[in-house]
Amino acid sequence: MSAFDAVPLRSGGNPMAAPAGRLGVPVGSRVDALKKRTPRPGEAAFFFHDHHFGVDTVKVLPGEYYVSQEDLMVMTVLGSCIAACIWDPKVRVGGMNHFMLPEGGGDTSGRYGSYAMELLINEMIKLGARRETMQAKVFGGGQVMHSFTTMNVGERNTEFVLDYLQTERIAIISKDVLDIHPRKVCYFPATGKAMVKRLAHSHPETLETQERKGSAAAVVKTTAGGSVDLF
Repeated sequence: MSAFDAVPLRSGGNPMAAPAGRLGVPVGSRVDALKKRTPRPGEAAFFFHDHHFGVDTVKVLPGEYYVSQEDLMVMTVLGSCIAACIWDPKVRVGGMNHFMLPEGGGDTSGRYGSYAMELLINEMIKLGARRETMQAKVFGGGQVMHSFTTMNVGERNTEFVLDYLQTERIAIISKDVLDIHPRKVCYFPATGKAMVKRLAHSHPETLETQERKGSAAAVVKTTAGGSVDLF
């Protein structure tokens, strides 16, 4: 495994506690407020309060992204898909995307890396981030199904995102990619910290089917509650 900021979970603690809430909104009410917002096209909109970490959380589904300066946790679950987590330490803006394939031709959808990366970076720039100070952490690209071997989906996704970031001159400071494991990733955009857990192959076909279909409802159902005790 490549070196990355994977912080072990301490029993009963919150090792990744972010700075105090910048909006001054009491715990619980901010989730309600976030749920009422009208999301931008492709922006994640499944919010909940994670009781283990004690932090408001947004779940990024296949084809979505989320960018923030707030003390939120952004999380996702990956099979052959890729999540790029990008942070600008100068303005403390961070974001995550979740894409399924490198290219989609003329399809401008977050399911495809070529569009997902542009969308993530552009949304960060709107909040004051600059390309020259951005740092990236990359996760996913696992071969979680034997049927995907000949398609090399995970390898293609990984090669794409690494080449893209190199071309854009965005430093890749850590990554956990390829292999055969699904992954669960938790990211803290206010601090740039990331946690990753390689998951057991309990139902890899279900995860891969959800990724291929981009089934938001199915992914939410299987990960509802936001527990991250697996870390």
